[in-house]
Amino acid sequence: MTAGRTRPRVLLLHGIGGGAAIWGASGSGTVAALEAAGCATKALDLPGYGGAPGTTSIAGFADAVLQAAGDAPVVLVGHSMGGMVAQEVAAVAPQRVAGLVLLCTSAAFGPPGGSWQAQFVAERLAPLEAGIGMAGMAERLVPGLVAPQAGNGPRRIATQVMSAVPEATYRRALVAIAAFDRREALARIGVPTLVVAAEHDRTAAPEVMRRMADRIPGAEYTCLADAGHIANVEQPRAFHAVLLDFLTRRFP
Repeated sequence: MTAGRTRPRVLLLHGIGGGAAIWGASGSGTVAALEAAGCATKALDLPGYGGAPGTTSIAGFADAVLQAAGDAPVVLVGHSMGGMVAQEVAAVAPQRVAGLVLLCTSAAFGPPGGSWQAQFVAERLAPLEAGIGMAGMAERLVPGLVAPQAGNGPRRIATQVMSAVPEATYRRALVAIAAFDRREALARIGVPTLVVAAEHDRTAAPEVMRRMADRIPGAEYTCLADAGHIANVEQPRAFHAVLLDFLTRRFP
């Protein structure tokens, strides 16, 4: 770090089945990795998660991020839904954003039209309507989110964190991300941006993320090998390496 300068504060934003804990010592360890590199860091529980108050919507999430950010521009690191929230903040308050790291996310949820989104929401909610609860949902979903070779550790972490999400929060958040579309705002992003895909991610496929990166002026793109949708937990060392390299180069 250059003498007399400090890197921007980093805020970590979780996905729909996550929470601040996914970034902590029992999850990916990203908070500790960033702090060890000299970055002031905070992992947020978005409204409805971890007891955090507020409105469970993309706009409500963005408001919570802006409240947590303070006056100085911040670097937003967003996983999945958190990446959507990061894009929303960059669109509505670009002066408050110093940089973006978009991990396993997208600028829109599915093809335009709405029918695909409605079917997706119905399919995702069906297990909850059947009464299996968030723990049962997590047991059913997580194996399809991680890479085929993922070990028991990442599966267990992701299952525990998703199981702790309140069912009402998950339901509202699912509807919110299904309606998300900030494709038109990508070309207006004017801060250093790193787009991180994962080789085996079927939710935010690498080719989708590559196209998103191509629409962001000057964005960098990388794809993590041997990882699925929860890449920060599945391959934390590889993720931290690309994250810290980006922050060191773009915010010396």
